[in-house]
Amino acid sequence: MGFIDVIKQRAKDNKKTIVLPETEDRRTYEATAQILKEGIADIVLVGSEEAIKKGSEGLDISGAKIVDPATSDKTDAYVAKLVELRQKKGMTEEKAREILLNQYLYYGVMMVKMGDADGMVSGACHSTADTLRPCLQILKTKPGTKLVSAFFLMVVPNCEYGANGTFVFADSGLNQNPNPEELAAIAGSSAESFKLLVEEEPVVAMLSHSTKGSAKHADVDKVVEATRIAKEQYPGLKLDGEFQLDAAIVPSVGASKAPGSDVAGKANVLLFPDLDAGNIGYKLVQRLAKAEAYGPITQGIAKPVNDLSRGCSAEDIVGVVAITAVQCQAE
Repeated sequence: MGFIDVIKQRAKDNKKTIVLPETEDRRTYEATAQILKEGIADIVLVGSEEAIKKGSEGLDISGAKIVDPATSDKTDAYVAKLVELRQKKGMTEEKAREILLNQYLYYGVMMVKMGDADGMVSGACHSTADTLRPCLQILKTKPGTKLVSAFFLMVVPNCEYGANGTFVFADSGLNQNPNPEELAAIAGSSAESFKLLVEEEPVVAMLSHSTKGSAKHADVDKVVEATRIAKEQYPGLKLDGEFQLDAAIVPSVGASKAPGSDVAGKANVLLFPDLDAGNIGYKLVQRLAKAEAYGPITQGIAKPVNDLSRGCSAEDIVGVVAITAVQCQAE
C-alpha cells in the first residue's frame, strides 16, 4: 500500500467528521463523493440545500450532512460564542451574525470549536490567509505550541531517500522568514507531525546553502543558531545542521561533508530557512519528480484545520481530508 492508502485506512478505522465549507467549488463535491464512497470520513457541507444540490449535480453526495447557516438551529449559539471570543476586538452580535451567515469558512471553524465537527479542510478557492484567519481568531494555538506553521507531506516515487521517498517539507506554506527561535519551534512541530503521519522516527535536517561552516553569511548564522536552540529544546530528537540538501539526504554526500553526524544523509524532515526556499522546493519536487504533495498541512492550531493549494485536484482534497482525520484521531 502506498502512503496515502495507509492514511486512508487509518482514517476509516476511526472515522471522524470533517467540514468542507467551500461549496461554491465543484472540486469540493467531487472529493465529497469519493470520500463517502471510500468511507474515509463523515462530511459536513456548509451552504443552502438548493445551491449544494445544483453544484453537485451528477454526483452521489447523499451521505453528506448539509448545514445551512441561515436555517440551522445551532447558528444562534455560534453567534453568541463568536461575540464572546471576539468581544475585546469589537465584535457585536450583528457583526457576528453577518460573518457566520456569509463567510462559510468562519461557520466551519465555529462547528469545530463547538465540537460539532472534528476538523476542517479549506483553501481550494481561498487564500491561506483567508483559511487560517478564522482558525487563529477562534481556535487559537495548541497549548505548548509557540507558533502555527505549515508543511507539505511529499511522497516521491521510486526514491531511496527519506522514509522510502516520504518527507515532510517545512515551513512551506506560512511563515515568511522565521527567526532562529521560530525555526527551532517549526522543527519540533514538524518532527511530531512526521511521527504521527508516517509512523517512523523523524530525522530532522536544518537546511542551508552551507554545510557545517562551508559558507559564511548571516542567513547561515540563522540556521546554525536555530539548530543550537532546537537541540537544546528537543534533546531526544535526531536533529542536526546546517546542511545543504544533498548532505542532508544522500548517504555518501552526508558522510563526506558531515562525517560523524547521525542525521547527515538520512534526513526525512527537511527544515527550510524561509518560505521562499520551502515553497520553491516543494513545487520543484512535485513537478519535476512527479511527487505527490499533500498540504499545506497546518500544525500548532488547537484543532486540526488544513489548507489546500488553490491548484489542487479533487483527489488532493481527498488526501488532505484523510490526513486531517488522522490528526483528529490524535487529539
